Amino acid sequence: MITRSIDEFRTRAAALEPSAPGCARGAFLVTPHGFHLAEQSASDNRYMAMDAGVDANAALAEHAALARRVSGVLPTVCFPGDASTPDAVFPNNVFATAPDRLIIGRMRHPVRQREAERPDIRGFFGELFGYDEIDLSTIDGVAELTGSLVIDRARNVGYCGLGERCDEAGAAAMHEAFKLDLTFCFDLAPGEYHTNVVMSVLAGRALVIAPDGFADPAVPPAIAAVYAPQTLVINGRQKADYAGNCIALSDDTVWMSERAAASLGEAERAMLAAWGFRVEAVALAEIEKAGGSLRCCVGEIY
Repeated sequence: MITRSIDEFRTRAAALEPSAPGCARGAFLVTPHGFHLAEQSASDNRYMAMDAGVDANAALAEHAALARRVSGVLPTVCFPGDASTPDAVFPNNVFATAPDRLIIGRMRHPVRQREAERPDIRGFFGELFGYDEIDLSTIDGVAELTGSLVIDRARNVGYCGLGERCDEAGAAAMHEAFKLDLTFCFDLAPGEYHTNVVMSVLAGRALVIAPDGFADPAVPPAIAAVYAPQTLVINGRQKADYAGNCIALSDDTVWMSERAAASLGEAERAMLAAWGFRVEAVALAEIEKAGGSLRCCVGEIY
């Protein structure tokens, strides 16, 4: 089922129990070669620091450290970046996986549509892994994959924020491509571009959510009820520091940037620890100038 009804979502979600692994079995990243800020993306991404200078070498160093750290938890592969596609450092919006499937997104901006044409990532999953390819890049809609769609893999439930980067046609296409049992669609608040900036499901058992990222104030409590009492509510400042752009790369770790981790108070860290999550923080100050953070950098392999 795909629905915009809060009541329908509550009814269906209450019947779904975790039945699959909540974390990926591998990760893929794209290096920030020729790192700079894409003006097209800035038109609907208020998190980009367009007035700030960027240091391409510093971005490469940050990314190398991230890849090294992630590889200590999951098998990790890095694909080369390209200065003509500067946003490629955030591959999860363009390429995503489900068991035996590679899904290619429909990006809003031409600078990102070029990423979807990469033969190396397509070939890696298609020829080496033998995954079926589901190509949404030519659909009549916008579907920026796991930027717009936060998936609880354990329950096979998707949370899809509608806005500039995803419309109803895109949401329907992703629901089918990921073979989800339930997708809950809702409008993001004006100015929000991706759902994975305002919420994250951690290993299918906890939730991080910023209520002010949603147009309808009734939506966050409805989602939180699925994970109660293990819900960490963050405020607008913490959201702006990318605390919502976090990811559980294992059942006992939640990964975020150093900036995001610094925004959490002792009580919030204690909550995560009580739920079995150790915070792993990685310095990403240069990369974050491009309007995304750690979760955006990590493509998951299922």
